[in-house]
Amino acid sequence: MTMLITGANGFVGRRVCRVAIDVGLRVRGAVRHPDKAFEGLERVVVSSLDDTADWTQALAGCQEVVHTSARVHVMTESADNPLDEFRRVNVQGTLHLASEAAASGVRRFVFVSSVKVNGEATTAGHPFTASDIPAPEDPYGISKMEAEQGLRQIANDTGMEVVIIRPPLVYGPGVKANFASLMRAVQRGIPLPLASVTHNRRSFVALDNLVDLLITCIGHPAAANQTFLVSDGEDLSTADLLHRLGEAMGKPARLFPVPPSLLQFGANLLGKGDMAQRLLGNLQVDIGHTRNTLNWSPPISVDEGLRRAVAGLAP
Repeated sequence: MTMLITGANGFVGRRVCRVAIDVGLRVRGAVRHPDKAFEGLERVVVSSLDDTADWTQALAGCQEVVHTSARVHVMTESADNPLDEFRRVNVQGTLHLASEAAASGVRRFVFVSSVKVNGEATTAGHPFTASDIPAPEDPYGISKMEAEQGLRQIANDTGMEVVIIRPPLVYGPGVKANFASLMRAVQRGIPLPLASVTHNRRSFVALDNLVDLLITCIGHPAAANQTFLVSDGEDLSTADLLHRLGEAMGKPARLFPVPPSLLQFGANLLGKGDMAQRLLGNLQVDIGHTRNTLNWSPPISVDEGLRRAVAGLAP
């Protein structure tokens, strides 16, 4: 039996492929650029991620699909209607693939969604849970919520099992965007005004912890038609995260104190309020349902995850 992994050249998909092969699973990776796929991966080229894609060859003989492909956060958005663009790939493209998968006899469809389906922030002591009423706030989160809803309908209509995974920020070797910027700031010894940001708590998930859960959900009987949140199981303040990044690098994080309220005020004036909230606010997830349903625990610690992420950072 063969498992199809979409986004096999991506940050998550590439690692899923490698780990699945290492544990003896037969893997086929869907890519848009075959020259970037790693040696030894059975790959099939799918030219688009929307509802015009032809998945026939990719799905032939497959029993499981792990769908990691998506239109993700766009730092400089150029689309006139961003929600339409997110829907085109994340909703229409996902449901098109799932419908073709069900028609071809796929047994289980594992979907990498996002904690943004739950919302953008939590209050202290009240983490997100898998049973919360969705409250997405941005086009990406809305598109992931709508994809989840459509997948559940396909599961009801066809009998194909669907598993939904909602990760928070994923970090690891090759991570980009804001997490990479924080790592480089610590690496270069840049002073950061975040020493006083000690009371917030944020959940993260190391790439290898997320991948371990995805591999678990491929075959675990109890995973069928469930929604799971995932994290490292230890939540960090921003100051703690930076200090532990420094420890992973063997150099101290250079932090100096500025009141968080002043940081938020200044960021709001500069139109960077959302970015400041991701550094100053809370976003916690409760993985109790994941632990209890699957008898699963994150296999690596936060510190080991940070060490692996730092090892992949260019000098």
